[in-house]
Amino acid sequence: MNKKDVDDLKKTIQEKEVQLAKLKAHVDKSSICSDLYNKVVLEKAILKKELQDVENNTLTSKIKKIIPRKKTLICDYFKK
Repeated sequence: MNKKDVDDLKKTIQEKEVQLAKLKAHVDKSSICSDLYNKVVLEKAILKKELQDVENNTLTSKIKKIIPRKKTLICDYFKK
């Protein structure tokens, strides 16, 4: 992703925060507002995760994904 896409993600996250602030006052009034609030929270979380993935997409993280790690199994704890 390029710089423009990252900026668009940040702008969209800010818009979701504004929507959440407006909806928070009406959550208790109706179930529709509550459902919409939950939907916006979920969308914001997805966007934040995408932004985090883009920012952490460095060369070292790519190498770490390729190189296998030895995983500790539960039976390894009982070998002693």
